Amino acid sequence: MNDSTNGHAPLRLGVNVDHVATLRQARGTHYPDVAYAARTAMAAGADSITVHLREDRRHIQDADVEAIVTAGDVPVNLEMALTEEMLDIADRLKPRDACLVPEKREELTTEGGLDVAGQLDAVRDALDRLHGAGIQAALFIDPEHDQIEAAGRAGARFIELHTGAYADATHDDERKHQLERITEAAAQAHDLGIEVHAGHGLTRDNVGAIAAIEQIVELNIGHALIADAVFMGLNEAVKEMRAAMDAGRRALR
Repeated sequence: MNDSTNGHAPLRLGVNVDHVATLRQARGTHYPDVAYAARTAMAAGADSITVHLREDRRHIQDADVEAIVTAGDVPVNLEMALTEEMLDIADRLKPRDACLVPEKREELTTEGGLDVAGQLDAVRDALDRLHGAGIQAALFIDPEHDQIEAAGRAGARFIELHTGAYADATHDDERKHQLERITEAAAQAHDLGIEVHAGHGLTRDNVGAIAAIEQIVELNIGHALIADAVFMGLNEAVKEMRAAMDAGRRALR
């Protein structure tokens, strides 16, 4: 991990390997190996590995999660819907981290943050169960005041801010507005004593401004990294993303 952060908290990189599994599932083969991809990413400088076990099992499979978690040599962040099935799986496998995310079968990828305010009791119960199993549990939420406030009331110790609107912005004014929302949300969560992570849609080209937000200490990045890996290999793609993150972090004064 880079330690040149001008005295600020170092920025961790979680690599999402879902789309390694997407490539495998396209043909129903046994390759590429998700566990091998996870170890390759770690060797290249990742701090953890994210896998999203979706209800429809469109990419990551139960066996992938079990293989990576039980091997014990890779810190795993299990993205999961707030369902009894997923809570049972997390309770049984006990990954180091888990992140509760919204999920719809028809979506191509996660389209928004978890509505914590609208299901406060269910979120609180899920967090209690995950914490009780010794799992560091986060909530994937939009950078909205009410949702962050609700996350605090639910007992969240970690949140991951949804950066999709920022990443998808096509005009400078809109991108600046979305960056301001994320910056304000990160400060609000930090003031509540919640550790702040961020992710979704981040690329080498747009990650710098997010990396420069002092309160954010972890970025979880997948699709763009795997896309880069097609051309430069996973090892180099992780190194390049780490370099872009570190350059943004050094902008902190």
